[in-house]
Amino acid sequence: MGILENKIALVTGGAQGIGRAISVALAAEGAHIAFSDIVLGEAAEETKELVRAKGVRVLALQSDVRQFASAQKVVDDVVAEFQRIDILVNNAGITRDNLLMRMTEEEWDMVLDTNLKGTFNFCRAAGKQMISQRVGNIINISSVVGVIGNAGQVNYAASKAGVIGITKTLAKELASRNIQVNAIAPGFVETGMTKKLTDKQREALLSVVPMKRTAEPEEIAAVAVFLASSAARYITGQVLCVDGGLVI
Repeated sequence: MGILENKIALVTGGAQGIGRAISVALAAEGAHIAFSDIVLGEAAEETKELVRAKGVRVLALQSDVRQFASAQKVVDDVVAEFQRIDILVNNAGITRDNLLMRMTEEEWDMVLDTNLKGTFNFCRAAGKQMISQRVGNIINISSVVGVIGNAGQVNYAASKAGVIGITKTLAKELASRNIQVNAIAPGFVETGMTKKLTDKQREALLSVVPMKRTAEPEEIAAVAVFLASSAARYITGQVLCVDGGLVI
């Protein structure tokens, strides 16, 4: 029996990357999985199969996290299918990197609307359900960039710092309703983006990481499993940096 047996988890941006790893890791511990993504294509089908292989139910839903109505529909569909939501993982996020003086308004708005407003939208929609249940667990995926900043990512850093602000504030607002709210701040993770780096770029990146390697998505997912479990039942409002020592 897994430590999340028969829990219902909703993961945004769950079709690939860190979102897929989290979906599969939660499923491996017995949670039934609903995940959303802006496009439900081949990647989403692969995630569904990986989750099903863990012996749990899975529901894939198309959603644009930037729109509250879309977030609310996802939550409504999950509740209709599973009757409750025990765990929400706000993972959906994008980058549109540029230096401040070159950054367009569109690049700023797209990242803030997806990463920050998207987190707000799903916290608000799923939070209502969790308040009615009087129990729940929200895990927001931030970034070490939201803690220390990064040149060329002023939009991304602002959005991820905002996610930390949402996390700490909601933890205070919802604690009396038996709802935990925490954040994970990954460092450099081995995803499609990092795999495209040149050897020189990778060397420069790893030079600032004390452990001298990137994280695997599964290492981020393992922290999400911990925060979703009863082992973390007295933890709320915290930001766990999973970064190989980058933020020390």
